Amino acid sequence: MTTKQIETYIPLEDRVLVRRLEGDEKTSGGLIIPDTAKEKPTRGEVIAVGPGAYTEDGKRRPMDVKPGDRVLFGKWSGNEIKISDEDCVILKASDIIAIIKTGA
Repeated sequence: MTTKQIETYIPLEDRVLVRRLEGDEKTSGGLIIPDTAKEKPTRGEVIAVGPGAYTEDGKRRPMDVKPGDRVLFGKWSGNEIKISDEDCVILKASDIIAIIKTGA
């Protein structure tokens, strides 16, 4: 009998777990981009956040992002991991360049 184990990932300190969001697979002219020519996406959705880093006086600095936020991050930032066949990245909060807001 096999038991399926559910894994929960909780980043430490000021780290953030982000699921990569894939970009367009076609150019504006309609050409299909092969997998080998695609760049790593630098957009993602925040899955989990750590509690924040400690300041010099021993207090936690609150995180600027929360689960569900869509973010931009540096191309070579963080450590790549696979969770349930999805490409994810664990990166420091300072590697996040911006939060993407939709709507006006």
